[in-house]
Amino acid sequence: MSVEHYRIEPLGPSTWDAFADLAERHNGVFGGCWCTWFHLYPDPPERREIGNRELKRRLVEQGRAHAALVFDGDEAVAWAEYGPVDELPNIHHRKQWEAETVTPPDFRITCLFVDRRYRRAGMAATAVRGALELVAQAGGGLVEAYPHDLPEDKKISSSFLYNATRTMYERLGFEYVRPKGQGNCVMTLRVPPAPAPR
Repeated sequence: MSVEHYRIEPLGPSTWDAFADLAERHNGVFGGCWCTWFHLYPDPPERREIGNRELKRRLVEQGRAHAALVFDGDEAVAWAEYGPVDELPNIHHRKQWEAETVTPPDFRITCLFVDRRYRRAGMAATAVRGALELVAQAGGGLVEAYPHDLPEDKKISSSFLYNATRTMYERLGFEYVRPKGQGNCVMTLRVPPAPAPR
């Protein structure tokens, strides 16, 4: 599958090495998280023993960690982590979200990451489009995201925007639902299932 001339592949055992190379080029991403934080509710006790990298690898091997990987040639340069709520239960402002949610989504997008060489070039949006294509292939459904909802005059380093911005998701067709915490929001998009192959 390709999006905007970039190849999109799902995170899995066959793409683990490419994902790991991207994470390792950036010190394990977000302070060594390895994009595990959203999986950690409850936090499994073995994580402290084996570390974030090995926990993520095991989740991938078990089919319990999903992401769209964006490839430039043979190199992964971005990803969008997504999955059902029970796979990614640990979101920021979780108690507020649980109290205010009427209909849980089928999928949520929790984390985006772009190689520093590719930032500010629309790559986060490419990764989200890839995730939406993979959701469509999995049968579609209601997708929820939690981007930063910042005033237009407030600037923040792209390295801290773990789920991009409200304006980016609006450009992708998501609808604003409500605020979540201070500076974040809930946005949704209903994704139809992909047509059956002929």
